[in-house]
Amino acid sequence: MPSPSVLLAFALASVVIIAIPGPSVLFTIGRALSAGRRTALLTVVGNAFGILTQICALAVGLGPVIAASTTAYTLLKLVGAGYLVWLGIQAIRGRRALSEAFAAGVPDRTPTLHAVRAGYVVGVTNPKSLVFFAALLPQFVDPARPVGAQLLLLGAIFTVLALVMDGSVALAASRARDWFASSPRRMERVGGVGGLMMVGLGTGLVVTGRPD
Repeated sequence: MPSPSVLLAFALASVVIIAIPGPSVLFTIGRALSAGRRTALLTVVGNAFGILTQICALAVGLGPVIAASTTAYTLLKLVGAGYLVWLGIQAIRGRRALSEAFAAGVPDRTPTLHAVRAGYVVGVTNPKSLVFFAALLPQFVDPARPVGAQLLLLGAIFTVLALVMDGSVALAASRARDWFASSPRRMERVGGVGGLMMVGLGTGLVVTGRPD
């Protein structure tokens, strides 16, 4: 296993990486604005499992395949981007119902499994993070020791940190949503903004080129 100093260095690097706004953070904010605190937090949980799945795939050798194959990278990117756009469109279409629900005092009833699944799909289909992990994680691995076990340990550390930090973002965004919810018209607008954020994020993933 990596030494305590290596684990600490990796944890610090992970905190910096997670703090940089990326697809997961923007998606979480969009879900918090369009669906509320509970759905946003469930989305964070799903996204964390998606990240962990990527790291498990990397541990068995999928990372280098995605990094080397333009076709595999592009396919994964298009699947994730298309799902984001679809979720955003659904949020925009449902913005009036959202404001009416708040006016009537109806709580968010998004099924738990649906919210977790949405976050998981976004996390597991983000090819940039898979390529990023393939480049970053080996720097903290001792090749003289079992590599797969070390990758899983580092992945677990990253996942826990992502849960805490992205969860904090979800709570902050949902508090802002609570203020908007004091006005049905304001709530309708913020629901639309959340949907537009998801559509924009998905579109941005489509037009963003493969990293060098």
